[in-house]
Amino acid sequence: MTDSSVPPAPLAALAEAGVSIWLDDLSRGRLQSGSLAALIRDDQVTGVTTNPSIFQAAIGSGSDYDTQIAALAAAGASVDEAVVAMTTDDVRAACDLFRPVFEATAGVDGRVSIEVDPRLAHDTDATIAQARTLHAIVDRPNVLIKIPATIEGLPAIAACLAEGISVNVTLIFALERYRAVMHAFLEGLERAHAAGLDLTGIHSVASFFVSRLDTEIDARLDAVGTEAARALRGQAAVANARLAYQAYEEVFATPRWRSLADDGARPQRPLWASTGVKNPAYSDTLYVTELVAPGTVNTMPEKTLRAVADHGLVRGDTITHGYAAAQDLLDAIEAQGVSYTDVVAVLEREGVAKFEAAWEALLADVSQALSAR
Repeated sequence: MTDSSVPPAPLAALAEAGVSIWLDDLSRGRLQSGSLAALIRDDQVTGVTTNPSIFQAAIGSGSDYDTQIAALAAAGASVDEAVVAMTTDDVRAACDLFRPVFEATAGVDGRVSIEVDPRLAHDTDATIAQARTLHAIVDRPNVLIKIPATIEGLPAIAACLAEGISVNVTLIFALERYRAVMHAFLEGLERAHAAGLDLTGIHSVASFFVSRLDTEIDARLDAVGTEAARALRGQAAVANARLAYQAYEEVFATPRWRSLADDGARPQRPLWASTGVKNPAYSDTLYVTELVAPGTVNTMPEKTLRAVADHGLVRGDTITHGYAAAQDLLDAIEAQGVSYTDVVAVLEREGVAKFEAAWEALLADVSQALSAR
């Protein structure tokens, strides 16, 4: 019998507070070694996110993919075909591994994400076409297709959801853009309902990026150089996420949403992404323990997960306290001459560019490997 007087371990406490713990990593090695299965079994991990950088790191090093690359080379596969084959194979295998979680949570968790080619981030029609292709190739009910929250990505998000494709919206930095993402979600569900689709099977998360905001704003505050500016370092990312959660609460309390919920729709959950701390001066668990709220997902690298397991003190519902203080903090940063509008625009451009660069590096690595066979 469990002693109810003993507080749960940090990861269990996080889950009990309503936070779904997803791993921000996937590789053939994790799948074959049983590492991912162990995280599901022992560490409350209920989903996986991937991105071009993760796949570039996984496929571009080691020998885990050598056998498949040799087979693809023998079959005359192109570089793009080879990359799609390897990444979708990993995602399909992870989907199968998470299938019990998916079924136990009625599709809320047990999710695995795969991103459209980042070079398509500003091409609506091409994004929709590849989302359809990836969805069909993976062919698992628990896959999420990742679509960036660029201006051009917004109609693609709505179109895919309207077709019943579950979507992970990625690269969200700005509060205004996050609201646009939520409205694209509502539009997609309304179109799906009008087409006669079952809304209970359509799911979505909105990946709101966290740590990169502190990295960019801290550098600008350091450039200002005053004591008042330096005192504001390391606080913007959490404040921004808190205000995002406030926006989530507002949008999903509207009559527009309630009408969809009455028809079986599930809310688009906020997902805290980029939660690995970039500044070693900050706590490894900063972007986890400060962003605890029901109905959210926190996708984290294993290093952060281990830090939470070892040291995390989950306080529960911390995010819902201090919306006014969060806005005051961002206003104070603005008063120091640091433009929030410019920061989030830079971060979106850099986010797309970083994923494009990782994808190009992956293609180059695979091209070389195919040629060597």
